[in-house]
Amino acid sequence: MTTTTMLGYLADQIEAALARHRISGRVTGGSVGPRWVRFKVLPRRGKRLPEVSELSDELAAALDAENVRVARQGAALQVEVERRDPQPVSLMPILRGLRGAPPVTAVLGLADDGLPLLVRLPSPDVGHALVAGGSGSGKTTLLRTIALSLAWTNPREELLLVLIDPKGQAFADLGLLPQLARPVVTQADEGVETLSGLVQLMERRERRGESAPAVVVLIDELTDLMIVRGAETERKLMQLLQHGHEAGIHVVAATREPTGAAIGSLAQVNFLVRLVGKVSSAREARAAAGRGGTGAERLAGQGDFVAVAEAEGRLYRFQAAYVSEDTAAGMVMLLQEEPLPIDRPLLPSGALPAR
Repeated sequence: MTTTTMLGYLADQIEAALARHRISGRVTGGSVGPRWVRFKVLPRRGKRLPEVSELSDELAAALDAENVRVARQGAALQVEVERRDPQPVSLMPILRGLRGAPPVTAVLGLADDGLPLLVRLPSPDVGHALVAGGSGSGKTTLLRTIALSLAWTNPREELLLVLIDPKGQAFADLGLLPQLARPVVTQADEGVETLSGLVQLMERRERRGESAPAVVVLIDELTDLMIVRGAETERKLMQLLQHGHEAGIHVVAATREPTGAAIGSLAQVNFLVRLVGKVSSAREARAAAGRGGTGAERLAGQGDFVAVAEAEGRLYRFQAAYVSEDTAAGMVMLLQEEPLPIDRPLLPSGALPAR
């Protein structure tokens, strides 16, 4: 079955399933992503669309699909059908296509329009980012992608990385990156001391009016870090989240428990960008994204994410880019041996937040 035939068949099935719910609408187009096929449904002239939360299961059955997400988009419906043949998204082809990326810009993956989705941490609309998702969501993979893409596009004189990995698994093979400000932190106690040192660096920079090189702190599991010396850890993190941006210090933290009390207090106002993978409930989805209606509880897992940009009020669906262990080892080796090219390709239009 060709792509055009497949889209036509699915569009017919969607319209028929909606008609059974007495929803009069037509599918106006479809797009194919690496993990899903997306359709837009417009109501017939003079008709309104009812609440749609109950339609996901009905459409999944009609389309014989494992997972279907339905969301309102203004006056239209957005229907996303999980593909039976999901395609992986590799980081290296995306990096090869980037030219002239602004400093401290990380690759996230491919958005639903087929363009790379990027996040520029120094932007006043970003500053810090929270990565949330349950087991199997791909949040650790996304953290590795962010770390390696930053290292690939920023020399040490522009960027320092601090990798905090309480489980000792996420960043074990990145210990020789030339951008590391210190060895990978694998002990929670040592992680708290590292945060204290970063707060001191922030305060020195504030006194001197300096912010270079940028420092990006990646924390694989924030909950594990919060368990150790909880009040002190929360205080240090809060200082970095509230004032680190002005000093060129950015935090990208991952958590599997977005509804935890300590995480909630940190996340409430300090993460303007949320990268949310599959979670177990609508309650967790709301806590992770800072808003309702994202459908994160219906994501497919394994790198299927939504990005929420608070300043824009927009939601981006994307497939996180993947880096195999062999590819990561090769990247680290090349970064040790070769200087970064000065002439890099124009930044694609898929940047986050403002395009």
